[in-house]
Amino acid sequence: MRMNGDFADPALWRDDVREAVRVMNEGGVILYPTDTIWGIGCDATNVEAVERVYEIKKRSDSKALIVLVDSEAKVQSYVEDVPEVAWDLVELSEKPLTIIYDKAKFLAPNLLAEDGSVAIRITREPFSKELCMRFKRPVVSTSANVSGMPAPKCFADISEDIISSVDYVVNYRRDDSRQASASSIIKLGASGEVKIIRE
Repeated sequence: MRMNGDFADPALWRDDVREAVRVMNEGGVILYPTDTIWGIGCDATNVEAVERVYEIKKRSDSKALIVLVDSEAKVQSYVEDVPEVAWDLVELSEKPLTIIYDKAKFLAPNLLAEDGSVAIRITREPFSKELCMRFKRPVVSTSANVSGMPAPKCFADISEDIISSVDYVVNYRRDDSRQASASSIIKLGASGEVKIIRE
């Protein structure tokens, strides 16, 4: 999602970033806007925090979670071997793209798929990019809804149950009524084979 006008002003979200980072550093869970839809987030390296996210969503921990990072270098820090084609796919994608990589490392085991793979997206949206950069670790990003219910397209769609279950709700973009959509998802094999999971 491209930000324009007042939504791109860092002064609007500086305090939100600081507080969200503080909460996640203490093992807490946040509700925040991303480059796609609003997400429930936490430290992607903290097993207990990840478990709380599953509890909030009433979701089985056998289903993997997406994580956000702010740069290509961060992807390489948490995946054993990134196929070269990944960088081309990210650059050419016209919408936010989540890539599932084999052999994740240094992440909470309970957010990974059963085969040890991890879904990572590099965010370009100003707020979530700054959040990941300041936090210095990957941030969980899973849709702000109870599992099986429709994903919220804007903050107004998020249920009170979800809002009251997290430790911090970001103020930035709560009034943004634009209808967001989820990212594309592809699975990338070690030898570069591409499988489309969600367009």
